Amino acid sequence: MLFRRSPRASLVTAALVAVVLTLGACDDSGAPADSGRTGGPSVIAPGKPGEAAETLSADDAAKRRTEDDSPNSADFAYARMMIEHHTQALEMTRLAPGQAGSGRVKALAARIAASQGPEISTMKGWLDAHDGDGHATRHQHAAMPGMATEAQLKALRVARGKVFDRLFLKLMITHHDGAVSMATDVKARGNNIQIEEMADDVMAQQTSEISRMRAMS
Repeated sequence: MLFRRSPRASLVTAALVAVVLTLGACDDSGAPADSGRTGGPSVIAPGKPGEAAETLSADDAAKRRTEDDSPNSADFAYARMMIEHHTQALEMTRLAPGQAGSGRVKALAARIAASQGPEISTMKGWLDAHDGDGHATRHQHAAMPGMATEAQLKALRVARGKVFDRLFLKLMITHHDGAVSMATDVKARGNNIQIEEMADDVMAQQTSEISRMRAMS
């Protein structure tokens, strides 16, 4: 005796076959068989202004960044301006040993000098390595946020004791705020990994020092 298969039974059978085929294409973890074998999960890469974001593999994203590490104008401008910015900070810290009234202010000035002196050397070395000019023409103070005016520096040079301490902290907080702003800007507009790393260091170090100085003010 023959049995006629109903249309509903045929649909059920087709669905079961599809499930079996799908499972056969997966590994034991339930993921597609070739998933994760070409460099890990995908990465959303932001597009340039006016362009859509892209979805890349982790390997492709790392390769693209490595291949496109050439410095741009923002990187060069940051290095040149930050050298001058740090140089003014060192000028201010040199006054502290003989004029500060607080031992904490003297210690803070010493820490600032100890970190920013080597950073100047690193940025000059970076400019030399990338055919930049580590001894470029001085920039206008107005172009660099946080820079003390000549009148403010003159007042600091003649101040002593608690007057010096208060003025030093006020000027240095503003100075550090400016450096953090410059570092934030180059992270958004620059392209070189080493400059980005230097900017990260400036942001971490000087943000911490700003908090310390505000607590001392």
